[in-house]
Amino acid sequence: MAQIIRMPSVMANATDAVLSEWLASPGQTIAVGDPLAEIETDKAVVEYAAEVAGTIGRLLVEPGTRVDVGDPIVVVLDEGEDLSAVVVDEPAVGAPVAAAPGAAPAGTEPSPGAPAATPAPPAATPAGTPPAGGEKNAGRIFVTPVARRIAAQRGIELALLRGTGPNGRIVRRDVEAYVAAPGAAPAAAPGAAAPSAAAAAGGYTDVPLTGMRQAIARRLTESKTTVPHFYVTAHVHVDRLLALRQEINSSTPRKISVNDFIVKAVAAAMVEVPAVNAVWNGDSIRFFESVDIAIAVAVPGGLLTPVVRGVQQLSIGELSAQVAELADSARAGRLQQHQLEGGSFAVSNLGMYGVDEFSAIINPPQAGILAVSAAKPRPVVGEDGQLGVGTVMTLTLSADHRVVDGAVAAEWMAALGAGLEHPLRLLL
Repeated sequence: MAQIIRMPSVMANATDAVLSEWLASPGQTIAVGDPLAEIETDKAVVEYAAEVAGTIGRLLVEPGTRVDVGDPIVVVLDEGEDLSAVVVDEPAVGAPVAAAPGAAPAGTEPSPGAPAATPAPPAATPAGTPPAGGEKNAGRIFVTPVARRIAAQRGIELALLRGTGPNGRIVRRDVEAYVAAPGAAPAAAPGAAAPSAAAAAGGYTDVPLTGMRQAIARRLTESKTTVPHFYVTAHVHVDRLLALRQEINSSTPRKISVNDFIVKAVAAAMVEVPAVNAVWNGDSIRFFESVDIAIAVAVPGGLLTPVVRGVQQLSIGELSAQVAELADSARAGRLQQHQLEGGSFAVSNLGMYGVDEFSAIINPPQAGILAVSAAKPRPVVGEDGQLGVGTVMTLTLSADHRVVDGAVAAEWMAALGAGLEHPLRLLL
C-alpha cells in the first residue's frame, strides 16, 4: 500500500523547515535508511533518511520550499503499485522561503534591472552536464538554500551557474560541478560570503545573515541574558599527557589528539562529580546517567556542536574515531539532527590557534562548557620545589549557576585537572 511521507520534525519544537534538495527521484527504489532529502533548519542542513522502503512515486514539494511539519512531501509506492490509484489526502502545501519586503522571493535572485514580474525560469541543463563558466543567467535565478550558501562560501556568482534541478533550479550538485570544472572561478576563503552588490558601498560591505548565523546570534544572546554564567579557571600541567599521547601514536594507526584526552577527562570528571552532568529543565534539574558531550566544530559561516554519547564507556581510540567522524560530517554538511541534540556539557578547543585563555558561552539547556586554550611552555614549580619549565594548559569552565554551585564547579575542575595530569587513569 502506498505511503505518504510527511515533513519530519528534524529539530525540537520546530514547526516548519525548508526542503533544500531531493536526494531521490521518481521511479527510484529506496530502502530504509537511504538518503531521501536535505532539510534545512536554523542550525544546519541535515540529511533525512527514508523510514520506509518502496519506489518513489511522486515528489510533492519543490526544492527550496518551506514546509510545515506534518505536511506531505513524497509518495512512496509498494512494488507493482500504480500511482494513479493513490489519493493524497492533503494538498502539497508550503511556500517559498519568505524574502524581505520588496525583495524577490527567497530561492531567487533578480539580476540588475530585472522587472518585478516573474519571468520564465531558465531552461534546465541535462543532469550530469557541468555548468558552463563565463555565461551569465538572464532574469531571475532559482536556487535552493543549500546551493546558495555553498556558492556564497566559495565566492561563486550564482549568475554563472546552470541549474539541473526542477525547472532549472540550481542545486548543490551544480555548485560542486562548477567548482570541479576546468576554468572555474577561484574559491573564496573558507567562511567568506559573497558580498551583495547592492550593499557594497562607501568602503564597507553588508553580508546578509545566513540561517545558521541568525540561530547563533539568537541562542547565544538568549544564553548570556537568561543564564547566570560564572567561571572557574585552572592551569593544568600536561607534560605527562603529551608524552603518553606520543607513545600511543607511535604504536597505533589511529592518531589520538590532545582534544580526545580532554573529552575523555571531562567524562571521567562527570563520573566523579555527577552533579555537573545535568541540565536546567525549567521546573526541575535533570541529572543524566550517561555522559553525552557536545564537541564544538568550526564550519564555514558558523559553529556546530555534534554530540558524542556514552563517552564514559568509550576507549580513547573509540572516542577519537567518533569525534573525527562527527567533525568530518559537520564540515561536509552531512550531520543528522539527532547528532546535534542532547548532551549536558560541551567542549570548545581553540588551542590549535595559540589562544592563551578564553571563556565560552553556554549552549542551553546544557549546564556548562569547557574552554580549552593552547598548551605552552611556562615557568612551573616542580615537586621538589625547584623552578623549571613545564607545559601548561589553561582551562576555563563556564557554568550555569542555576544547576551548578561554586563549590561543585571547583570540585569538578579539580577532578578534571587530576585526570589530565595523571592521564593513565583515563585509559583504565
